[in-house]
Amino acid sequence: MPKILPATGGDVVEIILADHRWFEEALRELRDVRSDRAAVLADLATVLIAHAEAEESKVYPSLRRKDAIDAEEVEHSTHEHDEGNAALLALMEVEDTDSEEFSSKTHELSEALSHHLDEEERDVLNPARTDVSEETRRLLGDAFAEERARLIDSGCGDIANVRKLVEAAD
Repeated sequence: MPKILPATGGDVVEIILADHRWFEEALRELRDVRSDRAAVLADLATVLIAHAEAEESKVYPSLRRKDAIDAEEVEHSTHEHDEGNAALLALMEVEDTDSEEFSSKTHELSEALSHHLDEEERDVLNPARTDVSEETRRLLGDAFAEERARLIDSGCGDIANVRKLVEAAD
């Protein structure tokens, strides 16, 4: 299982990309029947929720103010986070990690997450690279990493919190 990435600052684009690669590795682990799927899922839930919430509170508003992304892109990315959270909750609610249902729900989460990562890297991170100064990306990276760490420490991946986020989005 990949270790949860440390909460260090730096260029926000690079930090977000590092999380994205971590998510892909965690999904590979979830598909592997030899993995401790419950432990992998617990870590994935924690990092995924912390990542999305930190993006929504720290990154998207700043990129919007800098005109790197527009309101429609913020709304679309937030909607995709909501879809990912719903798929995550559905997977967390499966009791038997060796079941066909677990495999099916892992596939659904993987599809939702892969789609979002692709779009975010093209439509949010590319404009952040070209339309936002290096200094601003560093400041955003620090704010993102700090908020992400705070959320991880708060246990944000707990099923009760994930359920609350999904219900609030409905």
